[in-house]
Amino acid sequence: MGCGPGTITVDLAALVAPGRVLRLDVSPDPLDEARAAAERAGVPAEFGVGDVYALDLPDGSFDVVHAHQVLQHLTDPVAALREMARVCRPGGMIAVRDVDYAATTWFPLDDGLDRWLELYSRVARANDAEPDAGRRLVSWAHAAGLRDVTATTSAWCFATPDERRWWGDSWAGRATASSFAEQAVAYGLATPAGLDDIAAAWLRWRDADDGWLGMLHAELLVRVP
Repeated sequence: MGCGPGTITVDLAALVAPGRVLRLDVSPDPLDEARAAAERAGVPAEFGVGDVYALDLPDGSFDVVHAHQVLQHLTDPVAALREMARVCRPGGMIAVRDVDYAATTWFPLDDGLDRWLELYSRVARANDAEPDAGRRLVSWAHAAGLRDVTATTSAWCFATPDERRWWGDSWAGRATASSFAEQAVAYGLATPAGLDDIAAAWLRWRDADDGWLGMLHAELLVRVP
């Protein structure tokens, strides 16, 4: 679910080949990139556009249903989990992973990055989404009637020059030219000048020789009854 450019699902397809892997996204926009990734990897490719709340799939269609960084963007993650359970066979697994933005921390300290984190959370909640999804995964699974869960955590760490360059450049760009930036201005939560300041903060962090950033993620493996 939410395959995007397909990098994770290509790896999954290689692991389960010749088993079937269906990659779904809410938008057709990233699917051409996903198809190209599958072709380069030489794995079977099956793609489609799907609504996680109402999948056009029979009950019990799959052994595993996987979603990475998807539930945090949904207005009703509990309903999504129920639908994911519907299309998973009894005894099959749901695997989900989501970040918990409030548990993000960095060095050196920078007021611009403080403003970024506050603004990110405000934009997400203006979209009726949950930026701190990680800590809520167990409660969402329980609310969906799924009790056989195994919860774990892991972290992203950006500390080397190459890691800082990749993450810092990514967010410096997103701060001024992305749906996040457009929504921040449209919702009256930021100005273009304020977004420029946030982009500059990301570049300062990127260029700091002692720069470090960690992001906590939560995972669930759910056994479907």
